[in-house]
Amino acid sequence: MQRLINIIIMFKEYLLLAVFIIASITLLNYNNNLQIRAIRSYTVGLIGFVQNTLSIIPNIFELKRDNEVLRQLAVNLSDEVNRLREARVENINLRAMLGLKERAPYKLTSAEIVGKTMHLLRNTITLNIGEEDGVRQDMPIINEIGLVGKIIATSKHYSIGQILYNKDFHATTKIQRTRIDGIIAWEGGENLLLTNIPKTEDVRVGDVVITSEYSKIYPPEIKVGVIASITERPGELFKRVDVVPSVDFSSLEHVFVITSVPDTEKISLEGKILKKK
Repeated sequence: MQRLINIIIMFKEYLLLAVFIIASITLLNYNNNLQIRAIRSYTVGLIGFVQNTLSIIPNIFELKRDNEVLRQLAVNLSDEVNRLREARVENINLRAMLGLKERAPYKLTSAEIVGKTMHLLRNTITLNIGEEDGVRQDMPIINEIGLVGKIIATSKHYSIGQILYNKDFHATTKIQRTRIDGIIAWEGGENLLLTNIPKTEDVRVGDVVITSEYSKIYPPEIKVGVIASITERPGELFKRVDVVPSVDFSSLEHVFVITSVPDTEKISLEGKILKKK
């Protein structure tokens, strides 16, 4: 009790002020004098105006918190959109590869590219399949678009592929429309070079170049590229034929290795003839 009395004595001024304010409000509320009613009306209007004004002023801390929430939500949504877009692209690519695997007349083993060089004279790709997956040296590499290259080295779980953009790459090919034979190679730059095409042969821009049945490594009729330009130089017997490869190596991620065994009898017989020569 004494504690309560001490508290009242300590805050007596505030208690008296509160009592006077309550008494004033009560008298104003029950007094119907014209002046008092006018004061009451003005007071109520002023309080309403102040409340409306204060409600318009934004709460800075609340807005900052809402901003952080919205920013995080935007980041999450952007990440979700990117993952959905990536999944869509991968799904399209995998469907195309699945279609190739179903219609291909040879055995295919799928692989992911885990390493790639594109700015050297001898560019290669590293695959996540190797000897334990049946991969051997000189096996062709393709995708759903066309020819990628061939295997040049293997280990148990990995393999190295030589791609078309490699100074050491060569393959016997032919022009699909006219069946004219040639050899595809690379001398640097964005295009391949189709060599051994005489000036007298019918070759046009837009012709499709495919692998030929004369190759010991590559199966026939795999698309290599499209002729982009033809140049004839005075005094030369052959045309310079530039070919744009079908495969976009800059975005290449998945490939197939043709793991079927080649016709060893044919290769052996041809090798014997060449030795005699």
